[in-house]
Amino acid sequence: RVVFVPAYLPPHKDTSDIAQASVRLEMIKMAIKGNKYFHVSDVEIKRKGKSYTIDTIREFNRNFPKDELYFITGSDLLSYLNEWKDLEEVIKIVKFVVATRPGYPLEKIPSYIKTVAIRAVDISAFEVRVCVKENKSFRYLVPEAVCSYIVKKRLYK
Repeated sequence: RVVFVPAYLPPHKDTSDIAQASVRLEMIKMAIKGNKYFHVSDVEIKRKGKSYTIDTIREFNRNFPKDELYFITGSDLLSYLNEWKDLEEVIKIVKFVVATRPGYPLEKIPSYIKTVAIRAVDISAFEVRVCVKENKSFRYLVPEAVCSYIVKKRLYK
């Protein structure tokens, strides 16, 4: 099972141009609908405040003590991983799995990180927001339901 966890307030990102957490939650639900292996959790949204990964991992570890936890992310995260709150504890609880992202090569990877060779897809939330702001098509960057939702709600304008 893969659980998507949208942050309420990501501590390492400029939040001035991202959608509200509740809106991002809805878009994730639309994007994963029909995939029985994909789930979404609103744990960070309910918690409010800055969304530190360690707090979420602790909660998942309490709720699923027998499960082996993995943290799946893109290689862009590696540039600021050392800034994370309680990184040493995070490393003890979860196994990191990092997929390559264009522009973020896998160099100087810490030994506790496992890499996954996947076909790199050059899509980011930032790119979608730029396309919307510039009235460019983003139809093939997100699932159809998410595209319609962004247009209907006039997000990122």
